[in-house]
Amino acid sequence: MIKLGLTGSIATGKSTTAKLFAEEGIPVHDADEAVHLIYQNEGIALVGDLIPSAIQDGIVDRKALKAALASDASLFPRLEAIVHPLVHAREDAAFQKANAAGHAVMVFDIPLLFETGGDARMDKVVVVHCEPETQLTRLLARSDMDEATARMLMDRQMAQEEKKARADFLISTDHGVETARVEIQRILREIRA
Repeated sequence: MIKLGLTGSIATGKSTTAKLFAEEGIPVHDADEAVHLIYQNEGIALVGDLIPSAIQDGIVDRKALKAALASDASLFPRLEAIVHPLVHAREDAAFQKANAAGHAVMVFDIPLLFETGGDARMDKVVVVHCEPETQLTRLLARSDMDEATARMLMDRQMAQEEKKARADFLISTDHGVETARVEIQRILREIRA
């Protein structure tokens, strides 16, 4: 089975693109969703040992976790050392399930695919991108988002151009959902060939 990594910068349309792959019958593993589930299950005690204040009502509270990380940046690598193996275990389990079901391709939706070295675990990588102006407009449309915060979020991520240069396939979301769907169908035809 082919492991197809899907990534893109914030507000480029990656989540919508993942849904389009799912609509084509491709199983999609969402790394963000895996982290969310880990924070409600197997990660609670481990994260709690590192950052006790992050545990609220018996689960990892993301706001409390962000507050702790904001006050002590040295916690980031230690948290990642806890969470990444748990994410990889869920990723492997999803892969085994899809493989057993006979799927030929599986998409792994991983926002920080390149930044975390996750591309090494993939057979091919799709990068979703859009024009910076479109990205900024989409970010500003989110609640509680001002331009300074939006630009800071954009600047903190690997540049879209670098991601595009490292991709096997590109999907532009500047021209709407149906254009992206056609690109997905083309990519799937090429991979299956």
